[in-house]
Amino acid sequence: MTVRFDAVTLEWVGLATVRLEGETGAVVYTDPGPERAGVLDGSEPRDGDLILVSHGHHYDPESIRRVARDDALVVVHESIDASEGSSERPEDLPFDVERVRADESFVLGPLDLFTTPAYNDPDGPRTDDEGVPYHPDGRGCGFGITIDGVTTFWPGDTDVHGFHDTVTVDCFLPPIDGTVTMDRHEAASLAERIDPDLVVPIRYDTVPEIEADADAFVVDVARRGIPVALDE
Repeated sequence: MTVRFDAVTLEWVGLATVRLEGETGAVVYTDPGPERAGVLDGSEPRDGDLILVSHGHHYDPESIRRVARDDALVVVHESIDASEGSSERPEDLPFDVERVRADESFVLGPLDLFTTPAYNDPDGPRTDDEGVPYHPDGRGCGFGITIDGVTTFWPGDTDVHGFHDTVTVDCFLPPIDGTVTMDRHEAASLAERIDPDLVVPIRYDTVPEIEADADAFVVDVARRGIPVALDE
């Protein structure tokens, strides 16, 4: 199943991997892979013009190769280095690579892009046994991408923060698992404050550790008067 929204077709592949295609043909992928999650098993579309990688946990060179065209641009958060199990840094990839900070905005040809900080609150519940956040501040970002006039926002692996309320987007792709990101209740509340034209939850149920009640999320968001769809 895919979701058609105005000029953009959206397909959630699994985990945080989303394929976006505009009417004019531009194809964007968010966080392809990683291989260990089996997200892209048996698939090598190699049609991505722009590949967005939010943080080191989602950086997987082989998955990027599976989705990227030969002339693709790969945009990665500035903190990303070699991944677990691979010594290949982003600059070693056979693509044009651009590093970005959190809280930037710029134009990439026909596409507009912005980033937001993505992290777990050190005083919140998503920390390890030593009190260290699973996603520390400064180690990742969210991405907003405008394709053919439609702005889609993937906030990254993050808790909800005050700055999220100021984001203006058409389509919101929240994580809803609640293990190392916002949970479905927090995501629904944020969706109400952002008030997008469509919400499509992602990053749940791909592996057993991140199971979530997506149907309950849909009901919660719909009761708030916001259109919501599942791409499963």
